[in-house]
Amino acid sequence: MGTIKKGEAAPAFALPGMGGGNYSLQEALARGPLLTAFFKVSCPTCQYTFPFVERLHQQFRAKGIQVWGISQDNARDSQRFAKEFGTTFPILIDEYPYEISRKFGIKFVPTMFLVSPGGKVELVTDGFAKVDLLEIQKWLAKTCSVQPPALFLPNEKVPEFKPG
Repeated sequence: MGTIKKGEAAPAFALPGMGGGNYSLQEALARGPLLTAFFKVSCPTCQYTFPFVERLHQQFRAKGIQVWGISQDNARDSQRFAKEFGTTFPILIDEYPYEISRKFGIKFVPTMFLVSPGGKVELVTDGFAKVDLLEIQKWLAKTCSVQPPALFLPNEKVPEFKPG
């Protein structure tokens, strides 16, 4: 099975959060768009990417945009990762055998899916791709009718791409 592509329907799922509770794709989409970021705590590219995903979360959370990290590790390790990399959005747990990751066809981490309220995947990216993060920001800004601050700061040396 290949990775879910732009224009396809996101597979329905529900996962536990690292702090308890259950998170359902259908319930989330009833409130607005959702950005999911699949990751492993040991992945250097995930570690590099997540502070920028957190910036997106901070820029759009007041507008009802949701961001979820979906960890392929246990809750304890995922909690440590969230603390170390400043992640404040919900982290969901998809431990081995990675049922939800398999539904989405994840081959590399990080892999992100931007899903519209209708359930259609608007953008897919894996690894760290500067242009894709900017495209996610642009799509969210247009959806929310806002002009967000810069995602990448002028003093940051940000590569165009880092493979996952």
